[in-house]
Amino acid sequence: MSLCAGLTLASAQSKRLVIMDQDGSGPGGSNQMAMMVLLQSPQVQVLGLTMVSGDAWEPEEVQHTLRMLELIHRSDVPVVPGAVFPLLHTERDAKLDRQREGTSPWYGAWGDVAAHTSNRPYHAASVVPKLVEGEPSTKPSSEDAAHFLVRQVRAHPHEVTICAAGPLTNIALAISIDPEFAQLTKGIVIMGGSMKPETEDPEFASNPRHEFNFWFDPEAAHITLRADWPRVDLTTVDLSVKTHFTRQMLDEISTSHQPAAQYLTRYTEELYYLWDELTAAAWIEPSIITAEKLLYVDVDVTRGPSYGNTLTWSAEFRPESIGEVHPIHVQTDLDVAKFNRMFVEGMKAPPQR
Repeated sequence: MSLCAGLTLASAQSKRLVIMDQDGSGPGGSNQMAMMVLLQSPQVQVLGLTMVSGDAWEPEEVQHTLRMLELIHRSDVPVVPGAVFPLLHTERDAKLDRQREGTSPWYGAWGDVAAHTSNRPYHAASVVPKLVEGEPSTKPSSEDAAHFLVRQVRAHPHEVTICAAGPLTNIALAISIDPEFAQLTKGIVIMGGSMKPETEDPEFASNPRHEFNFWFDPEAAHITLRADWPRVDLTTVDLSVKTHFTRQMLDEISTSHQPAAQYLTRYTEELYYLWDELTAAAWIEPSIITAEKLLYVDVDVTRGPSYGNTLTWSAEFRPESIGEVHPIHVQTDLDVAKFNRMFVEGMKAPPQR
């Protein structure tokens, strides 16, 4: 083996392994940018991108993600279709809840711009609208997300981190398929939950425990949080609302002629919180997080106005009957400037292999 080949092999072996489970709405926007944080990092090997319905329907997300990978020159990473519907929560449930309990500004795939519950027109799960960024020529994996997750973790025991940035349906299915799945990972990082965010954002100001990823599939979040992970890190709304993707940041990214930067320049219109991007970046560079709390976290799965709400306890107030709920590293503060620099520089970088 040549010295160059040896160094390349050693570099590949030293990379941190991750699978990102994402509700990959697009083009551009927070969900695609979060995947790109991992894809653009020289420290990371992305084993796959598993798709789950959430902000959009899973079949549409698969196509946007395949096309994003083509445009940023990373079609070597598999896109794996996953759950189209939550475990138990249904669109009909959500409509009935609106009538009884009022409306939230965001319903993801169940929302409609005409009803002020989404920024896109509603369409059925099986419909994939024409992609403005062009149709992908590559194809998704023939494997389903849950089995892909199990297979990869079994192939790399205690080496793979799961980065879960959408509803947790695929993760719960993997746990159900393989009872040892969670403990064979290196851990999981989750964007989800909300406690008491300091914001006037109407989505959270009047309902601070409501967060979309947990609410869309509460049973899946409940199963996931109770699994036997080596470590769980949680990025809640409380932390996410301290971030903001600004026009100045996008303008700086646009000065790069690299494929990722040009993709964002052309297709990203959302100047909003960097929800999932922070989860991914903090896993790559933990020093971004400057404070955390160790809390017991669960999700309310009782049907009613609090269905899907985030439940939290400190150790001293944890109920005796809580059973399998484990302590979780809940991030509470961050170095915003460091995070912004890391994000912008990552998006300006050339494709990684």
